Amino acid sequence: MATTDIALKQAMAIDGALGVALVDTGSGMMLGSEGGGRDLDLTVAAAGNTDVVRAKTRTMEMLGLSEKIEDILITLTGQYHLIRPLTSRSGGGLFLYLALDRKRANLAMARHQLNKVESALEV
Repeated sequence: MATTDIALKQAMAIDGALGVALVDTGSGMMLGSEGGGRDLDLTVAAAGNTDVVRAKTRTMEMLGLSEKIEDILITLTGQYHLIRPLTSRSGGGLFLYLALDRKRANLAMARHQLNKVESALEV
């Protein structure tokens, strides 16, 4: 099992990673982050992506879907943004947010690696 700090460092080792954050869905607050910078304000991204997770969850409830979200992918012209809700009991109500440089990242591999990071994360 990996601590938050270790898990975030592992996520930043994914090819093309620009920034990663562990976010509380209830408050939109970051519990930890790595990377980011002037062009990627992780605090703003965490709060904004909380709205995305909440909206998708509400929509699924209205549709009567009982499935769980594996991840949410947002593609921009130069970046991929992955949102991965944690599935462990201790991670309920949290999600990992990973921003990737589209030119340097392999999306399929990044999803696979973020899944491994999420599976090993002990919150």
